[in-house]
Amino acid sequence: MTFKTTFAMLCSVGFLARFSYALARNPVLPLFALYLGAGPEAIGLAVGISTVTGIFFKLPSGALSDVIGRRKTMLMGLFFFGFVPFAYLFITSYAMLVAVRFFHGFATAVYGPVAMAVVADTAGSRKGEMLSWFSSVGIIGGLLGAPVGGLILSMTSVSPGEYAPWAFKLVYGICAVTGLAALVLGARMLLTEEKVEGAGFKARLDKFLSGIKEVAGDRRVVITSSMEGLQNMAMGALEAFLPIYAVTVAGLTAFEAGLLWAAQIVVTMLSKPIMGRVSDRFGRKPLFVSGLLACAVSFAAIPLLTGFWPLLAAALVFGLGEAFVTSSSAAMVADMCRAGQYGTAMGVFGTIFDVGHASGPILSGLLLGAFGYFPAFLTMSLVLVAAAPLFALAVREENASGRG
Repeated sequence: MTFKTTFAMLCSVGFLARFSYALARNPVLPLFALYLGAGPEAIGLAVGISTVTGIFFKLPSGALSDVIGRRKTMLMGLFFFGFVPFAYLFITSYAMLVAVRFFHGFATAVYGPVAMAVVADTAGSRKGEMLSWFSSVGIIGGLLGAPVGGLILSMTSVSPGEYAPWAFKLVYGICAVTGLAALVLGARMLLTEEKVEGAGFKARLDKFLSGIKEVAGDRRVVITSSMEGLQNMAMGALEAFLPIYAVTVAGLTAFEAGLLWAAQIVVTMLSKPIMGRVSDRFGRKPLFVSGLLACAVSFAAIPLLTGFWPLLAAALVFGLGEAFVTSSSAAMVADMCRAGQYGTAMGVFGTIFDVGHASGPILSGLLLGAFGYFPAFLTMSLVLVAAAPLFALAVREENASGRG
């Protein structure tokens, strides 16, 4: 199978999987948790718990794919995309929601870093561009999922801010069907034989452990991934509480809240391939630092805004900053590792990514419950501002011409 064919299949599966996952997550998930009686701290936990799964399982999944092969590991991840969403249809309590969210997190924890490793394996000197294209196609799924979920809730609302139980079941039913479609399409590509070096159990175990030790011990990989994790802390907080803020404080509809999130995704999606190509040619660090600062400023401004259009402008700036960071980060981590360890590298990257993504909703929920929106958002923004110069000083980048 040629790179173009493999890449097209990966993008198609990624689109369906991300659409399914976005339907389950934003803005439906925070509003569903609110419907079940959750407060700010509990909503943050419900949104963040699926990425806690990634914290524990992305690194082992990526390293496992280096040992047993990419296809088997990716197929395991697609099983979670295909079958876990059906569990949402039976949720009747907040505790059940948290449990289902945790298991749904296995989908991205297992599939995500391995799919990125496949792209890095074959992209050569175009890692930034091709990883960005792959991410952007998946983002299109998220782009459609957020407003579709919000629109369904808006059209089926009993009254402003109140929803019938069957409205959430309708959204999660569509989520389940599209997740199953991703599994079926992916199985056509992945149910084939794959040659794997080191057939013995001991050889595979030694490779698994040594790969984790070598990559996780690389200071540059850890620092770069940590900066991405901090940006994702802000993104996770925005994902959890922008819908709540938009509906309960700014007085917008659930559909408008979904549009805000979708607008941010559009900017990220359109900008990432361009910025990835720029980073391949001219360097990744300047884009990375600029992106951190753009996310910090726009994130801090959100609690000061109440209208749809001002909030939309802030979301667009945040999305552009996210594109600057994410178009450079994964490719930069891949640059630092040997080709046979891309799975482990993406696992380390994904693990730290998820630490940030999971802590964002939880930390912001605690800060919101104690201090309110502006102090909470400002505190997290200052962390991003402080991180930018630290990253610039701590990580040295190869010249663009030196990348392989």
